[in-house]
Amino acid sequence: MNPEKDFAPLTPNIVRALNDKLYEKRKVAALEIEKLVREFVAQNNTVQIKHVIQTLSQEFALSQHPHSRKGGLIGLAACSIALGKDSGLYLKELIEPVLTCFNDADSRLRYYACEALYNIVKVARGAVLPHFNVLFDGLSKLAADPDPNVKSGSELLDRLLKDIVTESNKFDLVGFIPLLRERIYSNNQYARQFIISWILVLESVPDINLLDYLPEILDGLFQILGDNGKEIRKMCEVVLGEFLKEIKKNPSSVKFAEMANILVIHCQTTDDLIQLTAMCWMREFIQLAGRVMLPYSSGILTAVLPCLAYDDRKKTDSGIKEVANVCNQSLMKLVTPEDDEPDELKPVVQRQAEPNPDDSVAKQEGTATGGPDGSCDSSFSSSISVFTPASTERAPVTLHLDGIVQVLNCHLSDMAIGMMTRIAVLKWLYHLYIKTPRKMFRHTDSLFPILLQTLSDESDEVILKDLEVLAEIASSPAGQTDDPGPLDGPDFRVSHSELQVPTPGRANLLNTPGTKGLECSPSTPTMNSYFYKFMINLLKRFSSERKLLEARGAFIISVIPGPEAREQLCRRLEEGEAESCLRQLCLLLNAENIFHSMADILLREEDLKFASTMVHTLNTILLTSTELFQLRNQLKDLKTLESQNLFCCLYRSWCHNPVTTVSLCFLTQNYRHAYDLIQKFGDLEVTVDFLTEVDKLVQLIECPIFTYLRLQLLDVKNNPYLIKALYGLLMLLPQSGAFQLLSHRLQCVPNPELLQTEDSPQATPKSQKADSPSIDYAELLRHFEKVQKKHLEVRHQRSGRGDHLDRRVVL
Repeated sequence: MNPEKDFAPLTPNIVRALNDKLYEKRKVAALEIEKLVREFVAQNNTVQIKHVIQTLSQEFALSQHPHSRKGGLIGLAACSIALGKDSGLYLKELIEPVLTCFNDADSRLRYYACEALYNIVKVARGAVLPHFNVLFDGLSKLAADPDPNVKSGSELLDRLLKDIVTESNKFDLVGFIPLLRERIYSNNQYARQFIISWILVLESVPDINLLDYLPEILDGLFQILGDNGKEIRKMCEVVLGEFLKEIKKNPSSVKFAEMANILVIHCQTTDDLIQLTAMCWMREFIQLAGRVMLPYSSGILTAVLPCLAYDDRKKTDSGIKEVANVCNQSLMKLVTPEDDEPDELKPVVQRQAEPNPDDSVAKQEGTATGGPDGSCDSSFSSSISVFTPASTERAPVTLHLDGIVQVLNCHLSDMAIGMMTRIAVLKWLYHLYIKTPRKMFRHTDSLFPILLQTLSDESDEVILKDLEVLAEIASSPAGQTDDPGPLDGPDFRVSHSELQVPTPGRANLLNTPGTKGLECSPSTPTMNSYFYKFMINLLKRFSSERKLLEARGAFIISVIPGPEAREQLCRRLEEGEAESCLRQLCLLLNAENIFHSMADILLREEDLKFASTMVHTLNTILLTSTELFQLRNQLKDLKTLESQNLFCCLYRSWCHNPVTTVSLCFLTQNYRHAYDLIQKFGDLEVTVDFLTEVDKLVQLIECPIFTYLRLQLLDVKNNPYLIKALYGLLMLLPQSGAFQLLSHRLQCVPNPELLQTEDSPQATPKSQKADSPSIDYAELLRHFEKVQKKHLEVRHQRSGRGDHLDRRVVL
């Protein structure tokens, strides 16, 4: 510093003392400056006051010499003390040079700057609020200062500033929020602690409504919640807890839509505390905001669904799974039948107020970037649904199914996803088909193959829910159409032209010319084109996956559900009665249609071995399932044209398996035809498998299902062909346990001498089915012989290729 330079009105002694290296001498100079400035204040000499402040600032506080800077800082503080309440008129000139020294490399000088600013603020009090942002910016830097003395000094200044803000009602929150939003992303733990402490203070001030600006800082708060320091995490938990309390108290003033995507992002983090907190917020948002959250459903589901599969043993203390389940259930309840209303029917004003999934993508600093509605990544961790709401008003919103279905599709297709997540996805699909069938059927073609693939799932519960969805698709009036759409894959053996879906109400007259192949198609009006398509694809899967047929065939066919027993099913599953209640569900999707359509499709099946296996499976279910009691009664008497049509439809496919054909005749009391069939068995190739099936049929005759048949053995006169048919089975069997069983049964028949076949003139045997004139049994017998001839040819072809194991019995 030039000693000859004029620093008036500062005296040479003051200048010399301010430049001294000793603090005591600089303090004496500060007292002289204070005295000098007081005189100028008394004289109202503002020019000299400004000149003193400018000199201390430019020549000392901003000097290159460290001792001069220290002198300038203490001098500026002295000026502020001397000015008193008038210091507010000169705050800009007083504060700026001091804040510049906050960045000094010398820690002692930073401390002196902090001390000087403390004195300036202490005098000015509320007058410093217009300069709050620059003060806050400087303090946020000192909060992370490595020097403990500087940090201690900054804490004193920080507390003073907080007291001033708390006492005042003139705090400019609008101007402060951009700075807070910027500083909240600091990675320094002390800076984070400083930010959190200020948010707590501002939240506690009654006149400051920080809730309005929560969307600006919420993402940063969740970032801080993941800090490594326990104390900081705890402080952040407290802040978020206070905000959540405020939201619950004043939900009408909360900008739910603007914060939804922030929560979606943090619900997918790997940090348990962040994820649980975000999930708790999401739960409250869904319950408080209601349908306002619907446009964000795809993003919410992306975040929530994976949590449902969390292993409880690994997440014992977090409770994420439980909260996620509440979120999922609450969101599902928001979907109502009103959401099925076409968008074009809604008022224009309403549509303009709704968030649009095609709006620009919002991005949160320091977090994963979201995608448009419906984006779904295989990891389900970074891609989310993001909207820019057009309005924050509580206007009615439209459910955008495209994104939701895409998310559900992604989760269901990912085999690595846990069982509970897959069940939740299927529950969502079922719920959407119930509440919004017209909109959902636009997505059925893309969902259908995945739903069929899910039938191979390892979990019975998943298969059950999957079948519920498929059953709803098949039976929903919204899906009724004359065109079933393309079949699943070009390689299916049945041509599309052969499998036209019958129109409701078509008469199924068996002997009408030109109706072969279609006379047995299902015609129940409640079934739509997807029902027939479902049956075709189900049989295709059984054909291509024989293990699925063996392990799950009976289960799947017996479990095809409908809407009438959902509550009972859920209750019985909870009670552990899975086996019995699952089989009862066959009643819920019209068992007649199931058997009718499958028999019709199998009639055209070229893989005869598969057709035989499938027919055997269907026959076993038909004869043994208690749920099919009504269907068996319908077939038992064949009193109606519909029952006769059903019998003929089943018979033509049942011919793929001779023994099942006989069992069908026993079920329908066509005993004479059963006897005629057994007579043809002498021309068939008798194998171990064939005899095994005869053995099983004998065992089945002893079951309650054929009680009426056994009682008819008492009426020898009217049932001669029944007895002859049973004797025919007996003659087919080797000397085995089944032979002994049937032999003992036939020994119980009274008056064996009455087994003559001459008809009594006064009675018509029931076995001749005189009340079923519309059935051409001769034609059915010819069909049986034709089918068996084809089976024989196929077996011989396989034997010629060396890929067929000859299991014929050598007698």
